[in-house]
Amino acid sequence: MRRSLFVVAVAVGMIVAWSVGRVQGQGEGKAVFMTADKADYKATGKGTSMAAVWGDAGTGAHGTFTKFDPGFDAGMHTHTNDVWIVGIKGAYLYKDDAGEKRVGPGDFLRVPGGHKHWSGGDKKDGAVFYEEGSGKFDLIPAK
Repeated sequence: MRRSLFVVAVAVGMIVAWSVGRVQGQGEGKAVFMTADKADYKATGKGTSMAAVWGDAGTGAHGTFTKFDPGFDAGMHTHTNDVWIVGIKGAYLYKDDAGEKRVGPGDFLRVPGGHKHWSGGDKKDGAVFYEEGSGKFDLIPAK
């Protein structure tokens, strides 16, 4: 009995994971191409702007080009959902209990949802990076 419940649980888990992947991958059936330097950035706060590549950062899973002004400081915070970052220009600065990282062009960083960290833009060049989120983007100030 336990074994069959385990098998059913694993099967349900696999179906749910596949379904989430399908929903996130759905679109109009067309390839998406955009360049960071020609994207339509919208201000999202003091010192930050985003350009949607796919999805909607305000409602769910998404991909965006994001800019931090030179010296931007987001303070210590968390996000509800996982965030993946690939540096394009300048440097996304990151700090947590494990130390500091400078995410420059071609570098990758994954920040798990709920993980307390600090982020900001390079003092001279700011930062331009591609960001994907597994759900709605939020920034929750750390206590």
